[in-house]
Amino acid sequence: MTAFPPRHFRSLAPALIAGAAVLTLSLSGCGGATPQDNAAAAAKGGAAAVSNGAAQVAVSVEQVNGEDQCVPDFSSAPAGPVTFTISNKDVSSVSEVELLSDKRILGERENVIPGLKAVSFTVTLAGGEYQLYCPGATTEYQPFTVTGAAASAAANGISDLLKQGTDGYAKYVSGQVDSLVLAAATLKSAVDSGDVAASQKAYAEARPFFERIEPVAESFPDLDPALDLRVADVEPGTEWTGFHPLEKDLFETKAITDSSKALAAGIVKNVATLKTLTGELETKASYKPEELANGASGLLEEVQSSKITGEEEAYSKLDLVDFAANIEGSQQAFEYLKPALKEIDAALTDQISAQFETVNTALDGYKDANALGGFKPYSEELKKSDAAKLTALIQSLQAPLAKISEKVATV
Repeated sequence: MTAFPPRHFRSLAPALIAGAAVLTLSLSGCGGATPQDNAAAAAKGGAAAVSNGAAQVAVSVEQVNGEDQCVPDFSSAPAGPVTFTISNKDVSSVSEVELLSDKRILGERENVIPGLKAVSFTVTLAGGEYQLYCPGATTEYQPFTVTGAAASAAANGISDLLKQGTDGYAKYVSGQVDSLVLAAATLKSAVDSGDVAASQKAYAEARPFFERIEPVAESFPDLDPALDLRVADVEPGTEWTGFHPLEKDLFETKAITDSSKALAAGIVKNVATLKTLTGELETKASYKPEELANGASGLLEEVQSSKITGEEEAYSKLDLVDFAANIEGSQQAFEYLKPALKEIDAALTDQISAQFETVNTALDGYKDANALGGFKPYSEELKKSDAAKLTALIQSLQAPLAKISEKVATV
């Protein structure tokens, strides 16, 4: 697998965002459009046209005058569903593209590297100013304007089913975070006691609760790196905190120090913050159907970009534990949307359900009741023999799953 550059974790400097030149484009007519039509409209200062119920914006990651840039074909779209389709022509320094509103990530795609096919995400946007964020690009922040107001959702059975799905998923996330709070406290107690074996067990038991809801945690850009940053992603001069430096202490050094105890305390503190933030999302009914869909697909990207490569749990070799948790979280997001999706596209829904069963059956073959976390350690030997097979397995699920965000956003 291609080695990615360090990930630029998102301290969203207001000065950078405010300093970007704002290109406000006038609204043009809606309707279907070809890429050639879109390019021509962009040159004239038009807004993205609507096709398949969503405004279509193509983002090309490419070299422009010797600089690594993210180039959207439009900088404006009408309010409502907007699909961003991202392709990387020839830039190795950029591997993800995000859409931001203030400090919240509304949608993103990772593993955007040269040679892979285009990927997309769909979000429903109200009128206002947003930013496209391409960490690693020469110009990382691109202003994006949404004009007008989104049409009110039609009162119909499918809309009701989608609302039930998002409400149910919000409760699922809150339940996972509640369990993570308890698991983090157990981890801290074990670390404070100086018992390495007990701390290793507590670490393995805590990780799945976080990994199942990782897209939600990642939507809080300052919190996610504080909890889940890998050493290769640490900016020079930045303190490394969260699970993974503690993982290194417990599984590589196998020694608990005062620094280890401080790391465990920091995890407890940041998990408490995550509980507060996700509680607010549930209370405000902030989840949208396309966010669930994007998150379901995004979790599969996490599997491919860091679990199959062995980068996530480099010291503990618990990557298959995280792998299984990512799949479970993805399936839960899908299941909460499933009643509505059956009404929208029954054939696609059945295809995705069958593929989840295939993936879960394959994962059963890696279970080991005697191992930490209940799965075999992801050794170099296992990675060498099975990484390609696991990649193909996930790709066969991600391909149909990636189609659902636009479907639920355009009902």
